[in-house]
Amino acid sequence: MSFGAQTMAQPIGRVIMRRPGESLKKAEPAVWHYGKTFDAERAIKQYAVFADLVAASGAEVLWYEDKGDGFADAMFTHDPSLVADSGAILLNMGKPLRKGEVDGHEAIYRTAGIPVLGRLTGSGTVEGGDCVWVDERTLCIGRGVRSNAEGIDQVRKLLAPHGISVLSFDLPLWQGEEACLHLMSVISPLADKLALVYAPLLPAPFYQLLKEKGYTLVEAPEDEFMASNGLNLNVLPTKPLDVIAVAGFDKTKAAMEKAGCTVATFEADALCIACEGGPTCLTRPILRG
Repeated sequence: MSFGAQTMAQPIGRVIMRRPGESLKKAEPAVWHYGKTFDAERAIKQYAVFADLVAASGAEVLWYEDKGDGFADAMFTHDPSLVADSGAILLNMGKPLRKGEVDGHEAIYRTAGIPVLGRLTGSGTVEGGDCVWVDERTLCIGRGVRSNAEGIDQVRKLLAPHGISVLSFDLPLWQGEEACLHLMSVISPLADKLALVYAPLLPAPFYQLLKEKGYTLVEAPEDEFMASNGLNLNVLPTKPLDVIAVAGFDKTKAAMEKAGCTVATFEADALCIACEGGPTCLTRPILRG
């Protein structure tokens, strides 16, 4: 099979990525909610280092090209779609500026011959950053500013025929409507049943579910979580216990290493910290395992 990703940490075989280019260069930081360290040229250089780390894992990359479409956030390919073992789901972005990105993902799936199970319609919204596979038959979705109850219900109906349970957990507002708090802002799987978390912002029932399923939780240091707006926690496993993280958060790195992880880092102040998306956000795995 050339697709199937009902797991968060098994080896990445195929992934959708997008090199930032003209659309990012033309982005107005205030419009896109980019921070003070934003610098498009440096972000592009930092992305190139990240892309090399992903390539070194052996993953096949399907590129969603930036041809000046104006979608500055489209480099965060994790969000517009979701891939199950039965096919892809085209989501509906909660951030209005990003809604057009879904068409680009659809084109990639059609070209690659990956079946599309459906597309969210109407006012229903779900972003990929709110979706966490806690096991191969259980998808958890955070309900907050970016993903709403109607969208979650549409995903539930698309996946139910394939034996998948979709559970919903309410997220706090935290830094406001303009900021991005996804469920994956407070959890990053590191291996099966092992995850890096910021426990104070975890929905309590979600925390209880993780414990019931036998997860070991590695605590992200609070000071680094706050200093990075949660990006210290946003790490990408290319295979179990082998992760890519943003540089500069040594205590978080040490906590993962103590849990058995090998951690590769890259400078990302202009890219991830400024633009509110980390290594996981920069990838849409379409084949894991």
